[in-house]
Formats: sequence, structure tokens, C-alpha cells
Amino acid sequence: MNTDNGIISKPSKYSVPETLHRLETILAAKNVKVFAVVDHSGEAAKAGLKMPPTQLLIFGNPKGGTPVMLAAPTAAIDLPLKALAWEDASGKVWLSYNDPAYIQRRFNVSDDVMKPLAGIGALLEQALA
Repeated sequence: MNTDNGIISKPSKYSVPETLHRLETILAAKNVKVFAVVDHSGEAAKAGLKMPPTQLLIFGNPKGGTPVMLAAPTAAIDLPLKALAWEDASGKVWLSYNDPAYIQRRFNVSDDVMKPLAGIGALLEQALA
């Protein structure tokens, strides 16, 4: 599933927590910092609300993101990068992330500035293999 809103969604054969764990392992091996995990469904449950499993991983590398934010300070609203693992109404799990090309267009930054972030999709897809 790839939509015009700049979000790429790929199916995962793993559960939401396992999908993010696999991604965290890959990121750690590449020396990419995980800043936080937000467990949306867990927080919803604490508030007495029911939500399918939904977790957000916030990650990045200042060497890649800082040049983007220097070129376009408002890009900091989309950085660090994020990956969302979520379960749809039919029980299928997805991994969604912002398309780097969309971020580039959104903030009008050059190919050179975006180069360190351009391969993020391939990196995230390793977690789905």
C-alpha cells in the first residue's frame, strides 16, 4: 500500500511488537539510534480504550538528519524518522513510514542533503523479511 500522502505501508508477517523488535535489531546493527517507542495501543488500554496493536518507533542518526534540518529547519517536524507498526481491522500487520522522496519534496531540499536518508525504505524492509 503506497498512498499519495507520503506514507509508505508494507505488510508484515510478524506481530506489531515483533516487527518493531526486528527493526530495532537492524537499526542497532547499523548504529542508528532509537530515541523512543510509543505504544499507542498500550496507552489507550491504560485510559480504558480499546485499540488494535499500534506502536511507533522514533529513530535516526544526527549525521543524516542534521543536514536536512539545517537546510530546512521545519523538517524537524518530520525528523527523527519514524516507523509505525500497526494492525488493521482484519488483523493484518503493517509497517508504515514517511517516503524520503516526500520529505525531500515537502521541504525542498537537494538530493545531496537527502542522500543519507534516501535508503531508509530498504533498511526498514529488512525487518519484514
